[in-house]
Amino acid sequence: MSERTLYEYAIIRVVPRVERDEFINVGVALYCRKQRYAQVKIYVDEAKCSMLDPAIDLELIAKHLDSFQRICVGDKGGGKLAMLEQAERFRWLTAKRSTIIQCSVVHPGLCISAEDTHQELFEKLVL
Repeated sequence: MSERTLYEYAIIRVVPRVERDEFINVGVALYCRKQRYAQVKIYVDEAKCSMLDPAIDLELIAKHLDSFQRICVGDKGGGKLAMLEQAERFRWLTAKRSTIIQCSVVHPGLCISAEDTHQELFEKLVL
């Protein structure tokens, strides 16, 4: 039997008009220290985003989400933030902010496989 280990995740949201506090879940960031796993899964439903704000800049959102993903996985294309340790990157990405890309509060859980759990959360919360 495999050992369960602690993981943390946050839901990534697009908030087209911050002043209205309406959002669409577009991804899940998951971090598991013991399994050395830090990844982001993203899917943007452009039609839903456009329903909340017909003038939304989907190209800009795609660029921001690409940066988010690069930082999370430690890709050098993500700049200096991507060079931080996994935990520091995850904490920075999931910090509270008032921008078009926001994260939910961080939720903990126990898993056997961080990758499998990540996919399950993504399917449940985003797709």
